[in-house]
Amino acid sequence: MSLNSDVASSSKLSEEQLAGYIIGATKEVFGTMVMMEPQDQYPLREPVTTFHCSVTGMVGLAGTYSGILSIHCPLELALKVTSNMLGMEVEEVGDDVNDALGEIANMLGGYVKMALSKGGTDLHLSVPTVISGEEYTLNAMADNDCVIIPFIIDDTRFLVGLKLQKEA
Repeated sequence: MSLNSDVASSSKLSEEQLAGYIIGATKEVFGTMVMMEPQDQYPLREPVTTFHCSVTGMVGLAGTYSGILSIHCPLELALKVTSNMLGMEVEEVGDDVNDALGEIANMLGGYVKMALSKGGTDLHLSVPTVISGEEYTLNAMADNDCVIIPFIIDDTRFLVGLKLQKEA
């Protein structure tokens, strides 16, 4: 897994720098909004496309670059994250979990937007999309032009992925 070479050259960011932005953004969002402190691990070298008992929040990016930012949480962690965000116990996936994971994806997308764009004017975010299920495949992260960073909270791993390409 790696940053698209066109994105790296036009943004003047290395894969390590972009990974650093994603790590910093994830730790800040989780620290302030979720009151949890995730520990980052080395970016993955192999794509992850199949998820089991998980919830995925995504935002699309369009403009100078196009792509998708996603956060993939196992069901139990998604429930804990939502409970912490709302300050109440959430025991099943529904609107609260969808809203929480969508908002986290949106905030992470905002950080990436600011890192890659000129004051935010040449890159736009879509409305968040959330999917969940017992087993599903997300082909957007299937190729090598993406950065996927694993994080750990309470011995549970979740992923934050960014797939980007430079628009002509």
